[in-house]
Amino acid sequence: MVRTLPEGRLVYGMQLPVQSQSTLYAESWEAAAGPADLVEIARAADRHGFAYIACCEHLAIPQRLAAAMGTTWYDPVATLAHLAAVTERVRLLSHVAVVGLKHPLITAKQYATLDRLSGGRLILGVGAGHVREEFEALGVDFGRRGAVLDESIDALKAALGPEEFAEFKGVRFAFAGLGQAPRPVQTPRPPLWVGGSSPAAVRRAAVRGDGWLPQGDRREQLPGQIDRLLALREAAGIEEPITVGTIAEPLYVGEPGWEVGRWTLSGAPERIAESLRAYRAMGVDQIQVRFRSRSRSELADQMAAFGSEVAVHFGD
Repeated sequence: MVRTLPEGRLVYGMQLPVQSQSTLYAESWEAAAGPADLVEIARAADRHGFAYIACCEHLAIPQRLAAAMGTTWYDPVATLAHLAAVTERVRLLSHVAVVGLKHPLITAKQYATLDRLSGGRLILGVGAGHVREEFEALGVDFGRRGAVLDESIDALKAALGPEEFAEFKGVRFAFAGLGQAPRPVQTPRPPLWVGGSSPAAVRRAAVRGDGWLPQGDRREQLPGQIDRLLALREAAGIEEPITVGTIAEPLYVGEPGWEVGRWTLSGAPERIAESLRAYRAMGVDQIQVRFRSRSRSELADQMAAFGSEVAVHFGD
């Protein structure tokens, strides 16, 4: 069984600020922030009970999307390795790595090394990607990215598994007799979570994933999606449990005193906790939280308040 998070309890993690600066969610202070800010937020996550910190991946943003997505996207392996050295407990999640852009042996080498350097804290989150130009620039067929991802996942399970000389034979990738070390610390391998909410992504998570990372599902959509995920997993004959995640609404612990947006969940810690516990009732194991903030210090304060005043109401 490949499982990372404690079973039967709602846990929480977060996508790091600064490392990706889409206008859809980045706060204004992040534009002038840098590595020192990432380090402090990662340390705050380590102190305040966050299960993981996450970093996402884009290689290059085309001009047609730059106004919305920005061009600031830190490399997940380099970023998480840097933060592994300044944290002790919090897990390190790629949310998500577009692994179809690289040969699986390259991805396995990078992430096995990260797991070794961090003392076994890697969670490898993968997704299909959505920016056509990134694929075209690297000579990868954008239209077949789903099939490539499926095979990449299978190859990564072999390459990150217990065998130093792993073997795999697929349609696009094949390797045998090639040793890779260092090996991951986690056995039988690091957990592999699949991102996305399309029918194909849900099926991929159900059949191939140790966890599911939804993308953009509203609360009222989640129960149906989870039911489908579990039904597909059962139909495939997979008995191992799967870690179900969600991305919660933006949060602000307390009364903000400034405009945080109509969809932000704010107010008393008990009120926020009660709202988030509803996810657990749906079958969610982990929630990814995001806080509204005007500075690094305000974000750190929000993380502290969440860990000490909100999460204590989640129960076991």
